[in-house]
Amino acid sequence: MALSSLLSPQPVQVSSTSTHSIPKHYHFSHSTSVSLQNTPSFTSFPTITCPQNQKWRTNVSFFPAFFNKTKDPTPIKQELLEAIAPLDRGADATPEDQQIIDQIARKLEACNPTKEPLKSNLLNGKWELIYTTSKSILQTQRPKILRSRVNYQAINGDTLRAQNMEGWPFFNQVTADLTPLNSRKVAVKFDYFKIGGIIPVKAPGRARGELEITYLDEELRVSRGDLGNLFVLKMVDPSYRVPT
Repeated sequence: MALSSLLSPQPVQVSSTSTHSIPKHYHFSHSTSVSLQNTPSFTSFPTITCPQNQKWRTNVSFFPAFFNKTKDPTPIKQELLEAIAPLDRGADATPEDQQIIDQIARKLEACNPTKEPLKSNLLNGKWELIYTTSKSILQTQRPKILRSRVNYQAINGDTLRAQNMEGWPFFNQVTADLTPLNSRKVAVKFDYFKIGGIIPVKAPGRARGELEITYLDEELRVSRGDLGNLFVLKMVDPSYRVPT
């Protein structure tokens, strides 16, 4: 599960005396891991076209984000949301799709209105993961019927706590302590897994990771994990708080 990065620790395998088993990989991504998008036109600059057999699903400008004169992130958010909508949270994304999404995300990050997200109340609440490059979160190695249908991530900036939650069919959860490394990046130390959302299992000491929040507003959060994965989340419940 993700912390948007969702939080992205190294893959962790946990064993316990319980007859229930922890999923082999548990990531904090923005599961959790933010509950957005009309593609802006790039009339000022040309776009790159590919040969017919190499056409990407979406046209994309290859000029760096700093050429974007506007400070309004709204059209870029719309472009990002429209690009990821048909990709089943990233499970159906090709390498070309991933490259396009990453470029749009970088344009959005360049317009980030929240320069110190760890000090912002906008961070608090429950976020839904709508796109990630993390294969372990997407569970692409499993048949579709055995993959989680939805992933959430909750963050409490005031208590520095986080929680990742899977939806049906497994409902697994994991909680973590956050340690700020700077105003937008945290170290993540997982403490407890909950199998089926009920059975607690203490996380091993190596269950750690880092998460950088690269874009934050009242609707959308973009995060990057220490394993290089991208997480896009939408806000679904700003009143939700991680249980103590």
